[in-house]
Amino acid sequence: MDKPLKAPPPYAIRSVDNALRIATMLQLEGPLTVGEVARRLGVASSTAHRLLAMLVYRDFAVRDADRAYRVGPVLELAAHSQSAAARLRAAALPHLHRLVELLGESANLTVRTGDTVRFIASVESRQALRVGSREGMVFPAHRTTAGLLLLAELPPDRLAALYTAGRYDQYPDDRPDLDALRTELARVRRNGFVVNQGRSERGVVAIGVPVRAPDGEVAAGLSVSMPSARYEKERLPALVGTLRTVADALERDLTR
Repeated sequence: MDKPLKAPPPYAIRSVDNALRIATMLQLEGPLTVGEVARRLGVASSTAHRLLAMLVYRDFAVRDADRAYRVGPVLELAAHSQSAAARLRAAALPHLHRLVELLGESANLTVRTGDTVRFIASVESRQALRVGSREGMVFPAHRTTAGLLLLAELPPDRLAALYTAGRYDQYPDDRPDLDALRTELARVRRNGFVVNQGRSERGVVAIGVPVRAPDGEVAAGLSVSMPSARYEKERLPALVGTLRTVADALERDLTR
């Protein structure tokens, strides 16, 4: 089995984590007030204000005349335009909340860029033992639930092109076994879902289904993540069925 990619550092610094989460929220969602940031992080308004002030000092954020904060020059985002990822995220958030209510596990929406995927939306479970927010995080596509769903849609020549050029010339050990990957992606296409047991992160099981855009192309992966201790294989058909129902509802919203 591949070595898991990411695990929380043994001495995590909460304030640093919160500051990075704010930067991600500003980049993906647009302007936010101090109160909105405080509610999202579960901290006092004074704490949110201090974190935002530091981001402004380091040019990760700027404060507008209406007292809302938006991304600063370091993040190089077009502040007054809404990206396709931002529109997809806005449409998906109500469905992610519904998925958390139905299954009691954390829910995510992920998109692919080249050979990597990025979590553009994440809603945490309310259970004490839960998988935390992955919003803004980037992983190699072939190591994640949604990444496999999105790679499975690529024609063979485009898949090969992803892993035969660029950084893989310099770091060949990072290149996946293409024959094994093709076999796995064929299974993904047949099944229509992916089960990822500890492949991206030790102790975490993720299950995902594709979300299609109005043109029929797979636009994103919709997934739930749970501690491996809570995963029961017998529940897999029910979990996939619920994911598919929510994905269908999101696809209808995207069509409208």
